[in-house]
Amino acid sequence: MPASPSPSSSSSSSSSSRKPLLISAGVALAAVTLGLVSWQATKPDNGTAGTAPSSAASAPETGSATDPAAQLKALARRESGDKLAAGRADAPVVLIEYSDFKCGYCGKFARDTEPELVKKYVEDGTLRIEWRNFPIFGADSEAAAKAAWAAGQQDRFAQFHAAAYAEGAKEKGFGADRLTELAREAGVPDLERFEKDRAGEQAAAALAKDQEEGYRIGVTSTPSFLINGQPIAGAQPPAAFDAAIAKAKAQAQAAAK
Repeated sequence: MPASPSPSSSSSSSSSSRKPLLISAGVALAAVTLGLVSWQATKPDNGTAGTAPSSAASAPETGSATDPAAQLKALARRESGDKLAAGRADAPVVLIEYSDFKCGYCGKFARDTEPELVKKYVEDGTLRIEWRNFPIFGADSEAAAKAAWAAGQQDRFAQFHAAAYAEGAKEKGFGADRLTELAREAGVPDLERFEKDRAGEQAAAALAKDQEEGYRIGVTSTPSFLINGQPIAGAQPPAAFDAAIAKAKAQAQAAAK
């Protein structure tokens, strides 16, 4: 079930060294944090997925530097060469997913909901999905995240993602041999390069970038999502994502007129 990151003592010491990537003013950072209070309050608890609050769903979407929704929307990277993304870089809706390969609810979303979102919205150009590795369950989680990144360098992130989130996969652990097995299952062509990449500095830097982003905006559990800046906590039913995507698409179309 979802869990919180490291204890507050370590979190406070690490957060003091983090430098916001997109938010330079303390006031703006505070606005984003406050904008996520209701999101954190509805994170999954005791095996039950939270419900996206109405206050988050109705947050204003303007270009103001202190508008939380605009700041969160700006987190979409929209990089055409992003190996951990699917869909057009110019899609009107971007779903950002913060997830952990040892998280049971992340696996449920990956198996039960995500494939339908890809089929319904990514393939027709409406939606772009950007994954953020956000390991909170220790060393195995971090190792799996780096391995997923390494698989992505050979254009096999989606396949590795599916293999690592398959039913019963996390129960087998994510030790070194198991990660190699998953890479082979995902069709990673050069396993020697895979081993080198997942142990390299670039993998560590990519993971740190995703983690810093998640901690900075207040993510405390997995899976957590942003849909054009609007938070959704937990593995919600497909209808919740359908509604959020439809709303975000309508807003994007209205703004483009």
